[in-house]
Order: sequence, then C-alpha cells, then structure tokens
Amino acid sequence: MNPPRVTIDNATCANATIIHVDSANKYGILLEVVQVLTDLKLIVKKAYISSDGGWFMDVFNVTNQSGQKIMDESVLEEIKDCLYKSIAPRSCFLQSQRRVIGVEPSLDYTLIELTGADRPGLLSEVSAVLTNLDCNVVNAEVWTHNKRAAAVIQVTDRNSGLAISDAERLGRIKERLRNVFKGRSRDAKTTVAMGIIHRERRLHQMMLEDRDYERYDKDSAKANPMPMVSVVNWLQKDYSVVTMRCNDRPKLLFDTVCTLTDMQYVVYHGSVDTEGPEAYQEYYIRHIDGSPVNSEAERKRIIQYLEAAIERRVSEGLKLELSTGDRVGLLSDVTRIFRENGLTVTRAEVSTKGNKAVNTFYVRDTAGSSVELKALEAIRQEIGQTVLQVKGHPEHQKSPAQDSPTRFLFSSLFRPRTP
Repeated sequence: MNPPRVTIDNATCANATIIHVDSANKYGILLEVVQVLTDLKLIVKKAYISSDGGWFMDVFNVTNQSGQKIMDESVLEEIKDCLYKSIAPRSCFLQSQRRVIGVEPSLDYTLIELTGADRPGLLSEVSAVLTNLDCNVVNAEVWTHNKRAAAVIQVTDRNSGLAISDAERLGRIKERLRNVFKGRSRDAKTTVAMGIIHRERRLHQMMLEDRDYERYDKDSAKANPMPMVSVVNWLQKDYSVVTMRCNDRPKLLFDTVCTLTDMQYVVYHGSVDTEGPEAYQEYYIRHIDGSPVNSEAERKRIIQYLEAAIERRVSEGLKLELSTGDRVGLLSDVTRIFRENGLTVTRAEVSTKGNKAVNTFYVRDTAGSSVELKALEAIRQEIGQTVLQVKGHPEHQKSPAQDSPTRFLFSSLFRPRTP
C-alpha cells in the first residue's frame, strides 16, 4: 500500500488553499486530521470526505483567520508536517473519558477538570480557591451550556513553577474545589487519572457525560434558533445519513466530527460547505461495528448530542480580551472584578505565552441579558482601558491609545511583578 500523502494546491482555487490527504484508513483518522487543521487555526470552507474501504481520501478548502489563502511557505510546511504526523501508522489519538473532577500530574503542569451546575461567579470562586492554595493558572478553558459548566485548567505550583505531585496536596485541592459545587444538583464527582488529553475534545466529553444536552430552560431554547439536525437511513447502502444546517462559526467542523467519533460512529463519506453565513454538513455514517442506526431512540440520541455539540461553543455574551503581564492570581482578580460588577462568564480561554497573559472572556449580566455600557466602563476603569479590550459592543467607543496609571484603582494588580 502506498505511504500517506499530503499535497497542497494554491493554484486551482482563487480564494482558498486546497489540502489533499490520502492515507490508509483507520478509525478516528478524520478527527485527527480535522483536529490538526483546527489547532493550526485554519478555517475550513469546504470539505469532501471519502473513506469507504481501506483508503482514506479527503479534500479541504481552507483559509487563514482573515479569510485569505495560505501563501507563507513556512506555514504550508508546518501544515504538511503536522498532517503527516497525524496520519502516520505509528500515530495514536490519546483520549480520556472517565474523569469528572480530576487532578492529573504531568511533567510541566497539573491538569484539573471540573464539571457541575453553572451559576454566576463560578469561575471567580474556582480561581480564588486555586490562588489561595498557591496554584498558578497557566492555561484554562471554560464552557457553559444548558446550565452546566465544564473547565479544563492547567496549574503549577506558584513557588517552583512546576507540576504539583504531592498526593496530600492534590487531595486538598480536589476537596476545596468539590466544595465549590456542594449543595448543587448533580454534584461533581472526584477521580484521579494520568495521561495526555486534547483540551477541547475533553470538554465535549465532560459536558456530554454531564448530560448538558438535556434542556431545562425552554424559554431560552425558543429564543435561540436551534440547529437543524436530521438522521435518516439509506437502506440500499446500509448507511445512515446525518445532515446539519446551522449558523457557521469557528471550529464547527471539529465539534461535530468529534462528537460522532466519541459516539463510535465512522464517517464513510461526507461533504461540508461553509461559504456563507450558514454551514451545511452531510455525513454517511455507520456504527463502529458496521451497522447503521437501528432504532428511533438511537436516532434521537444522535440528534440531541449533535445539537449540543453545535451549541456549546456558540459565543453567548460580550467578548472581552485581556492582554497583560502574567502573575499569580491574575485570573482570580479579573473574574472577581467581573462578579462585583454584576457580570458572569459564559465562556473563557486563558493562556500564558512567556510572561504575558492572553485571555478571552464572554460575559453577560447575571440575569442573562446584555452588558450595560455603565458596568463595562466601570470594569475597564479598574482593569485598564488598554489592558481589557471590548469586541463588538455597539455603543462602545474606541479606547485611548494609552492609559495613565491613576485612571484605574487597581493598576498595580495588572503589572507584572519583578523578581
């Protein structure tokens, strides 16, 4: 059998770079390829999938974040290299599926997983607990959906900068975090596991395990347009055909393929078209044992799970971007200021690059309404006009190019500490 092949074509299409991926077929390979494209921040405009038999052949039309073709040769080589590594016979996709609240030591950081009932101020409470326990948040991602919350947080010891491996201390961390959810319905459980995970895939698994696909807020469901998902059987070919139509957004393809893979379905053929405000996806699937969908209950379950996967990452709330020097307790201070000004975080991405913190928050008020301009300005006065940028607020004026330290009360909190 021929070796895996990745070819990149910048000549055929005027507005997209075309990536061809050919490889021996194996379970989960589509997700591995889509994950690489997603992690490289590429936007998939169209895709054609075929993996019926022993060979996997996919075509992806991609652009960069600005909607332009990828012309940088170094970026094109990086794409090729990453895709080759994902489809090589020796590659494997590591996954973890059983943790709810877990603390996982690694060489560089300790991984904490949380799931539980969502409520205003939850992220603020969690980050305050971690700061009090001398943990430094290095990276984190938080999702909320249908009144449930899930978080994957990477922390280090604030003094050594290393992973926390002491079993007694890990026990204290888990106990304190469990207390944050105490008294809530469907309390989170505690387990400990080792391994490496893909953060976004793990969040999908955690929220699915926490049954976030169950709808409790009927009024909210009516107010927000539902994705259109259908599942029908093509009896002549023993396929089940899954079609999805919804508003397009970043990482949508990853979210749907991830869910189908974790439900142990194989995509044999498929097509994706996101050129426009709406995304259309069609997949011909069978269960991993080779059977199509064989009951009404299974059909409804697929629809529920895919609807939830599409909705989880929908950006509810006002987008705020924080960029400043990193320090221990930064996340705790920022989220405390949000809470004190009546805001709750619906989604968050926290990252550290060198000595700089680059964080994105989606916020709304505690009643679920839009953020008032008065509250927004109060928060920016505390944090700093140039430190915290607002994205997409219709009434918000552009910030001045530079701030005076006296213009906000807690300026010293957001300056990097000197050794």
